Amino acid sequence: MNRTVTLGLVQHACTPDPASNLKKTIDGVRAAAQQGARLVLLQELHATHYFCQQESAENFKYAESIPGPSSDQLAHLAAELDIVIVASIFERRAAGIYHNTAVVLDGQHGIVGTYRKMHIPDDPDYYEKYYFTPGDYEAGRQGFEPVDTSVGRLGILVCWDQWFPEAARLMALAGAELLLFPTAIGWDKQDDETEQNRQRDAWITVQRAHAIANGLPVAACNRNGFEPIEPQGSAQTTDNGSALQDKGIAFWGSSFIAGPQGEILAQAATNKEAVILATLDLTHNEKVRQAWPYLRDRRIDAYPELLKRYRS
Repeated sequence: MNRTVTLGLVQHACTPDPASNLKKTIDGVRAAAQQGARLVLLQELHATHYFCQQESAENFKYAESIPGPSSDQLAHLAAELDIVIVASIFERRAAGIYHNTAVVLDGQHGIVGTYRKMHIPDDPDYYEKYYFTPGDYEAGRQGFEPVDTSVGRLGILVCWDQWFPEAARLMALAGAELLLFPTAIGWDKQDDETEQNRQRDAWITVQRAHAIANGLPVAACNRNGFEPIEPQGSAQTTDNGSALQDKGIAFWGSSFIAGPQGEILAQAATNKEAVILATLDLTHNEKVRQAWPYLRDRRIDAYPELLKRYRS
């Protein structure tokens, strides 16, 4: 018997005003549900601008607990629409411990699970190590553990996680039926068009490869629009503020849904807000794995070197 789920992705631009961002998110969720979505994936840190472009203690004001204001509001929305929402929140877990957290809100059951981002980048314009503690690893509780919902078993990973085949594979081995990636990634305006195209193509390709290698659908929801670095504290002078407005990230949108053989089922533009949908037959995963039995033929006895940082 086929088990289908219609998945919707909400791609939008963000500003420093959390209220306006959350309204865009909620409007997008409603639009997706009206078009038949039973599962809706939101982009990374959808309620805020991407504050990780700089290190500033002022930005911890955006953190909140789970449950908390955003998760409560989205939980009510999920219940009203009878859908599952995968949201992305800057979580304050305790004093001095913050996470980049995906929270799963099931209309029938409330909060059914969370995933705390495991791989934390520290690169120019992506200073996430200043803000986020990596997710704990405890088999069966956190780490690479899928979340059971009324629409299926969701393998959720966040942004930088999407570049690591180990993360996708561990979610697949734990029984995930699809892989979902909230993300915030884009171009540096200093890069030329050729380099920009290479980066975006690599981002799409590596995630399609996760779909193929694991026989699972994959979806990535990314923001769009240019976000300048926001002036902070004493930097809020006219001169500094003007200079900062010229620096920032042009998020490349391109949210997409791919099937278990990497086939693109739906994709948004690079420069427009969008709600995209695709209907997935989760029973098709097994048919694909029967034809391409990567999990069967894995040489688990021959991979101990994977536990090393580098094999010298």
